[in-house]
Amino acid sequence: MSDPPIQLPPVEEQLCFALYSTAMEMARAYKAALDPFSLTYPQYLVLQLLWQMDGQRIGQLATRLLLEPSTITPLIKRLEKSGLVVRTRESSDERQVLVRLTDKGRMLQSVVPCINETLLAHTGLSAQDVAALTQKLQNMRQVLSESSRS
Repeated sequence: MSDPPIQLPPVEEQLCFALYSTAMEMARAYKAALDPFSLTYPQYLVLQLLWQMDGQRIGQLATRLLLEPSTITPLIKRLEKSGLVVRTRESSDERQVLVRLTDKGRMLQSVVPCINETLLAHTGLSAQDVAALTQKLQNMRQVLSESSRS
């Protein structure tokens, strides 16, 4: 005798679908906000990291964005082609590539409006709610990451 099929909640009520569909809407909103600057969201994230601390290694940027270096390199090449960053080899270890902002890349920080704050204001969540949700999602990501490695 076989077990009865497991009853799943409707897709619309599943956490994974809520995360997926929300991520798609956020991506759409960021795309609209970044298109006038000819930036993709991943490129914008790289620039944010460099605005916080210029002159980082490709590996550092990849680690902070939870990406493989082979994934971030094409992003950085496109930013370099746009004149926003330059790549240089580290003098002490030529295997290491440093990424630095150009004057144009630094200037973009003051030109790009506060996209994060603008988009979050449209979510209907308070700053406290956003902070709490972000923390919960980071915790969830950490637990999922640890369980997938074990």
